[in-house]
Amino acid sequence: MPEQEGARELGAAELGVEPGERATLVQFSSAFCRPCWATRRILAEVAAMVAGVTHVEIDAEEHLALVRELGITQTPTVLVLDADGRIVRRATGQPRRVDVIAALGHAVA
Repeated sequence: MPEQEGARELGAAELGVEPGERATLVQFSSAFCRPCWATRRILAEVAAMVAGVTHVEIDAEEHLALVRELGITQTPTVLVLDADGRIVRRATGQPRRVDVIAALGHAVA
């Protein structure tokens, strides 16, 4: 998962829920995105494996202002946030579980 330049903080107001205590996996999805289904499963499994990590799914079509602000151009897009809500990693497309776990290492370090 490539690193995000110029990290911006995301909190409960943007996410719609409280972020994870240690890290948050944010998934931007759309209704007819087939890779989003598998991404949802992978991120939920990783979040369940790591204490203090939350998975949040955001419907890109319902949050266009945030999508534009963050430069989201396709779904799925995954952002990894650290405990302070800073974006530490960003990737598009369906991630591999091992890559998500590695990206979390940067968020919880």
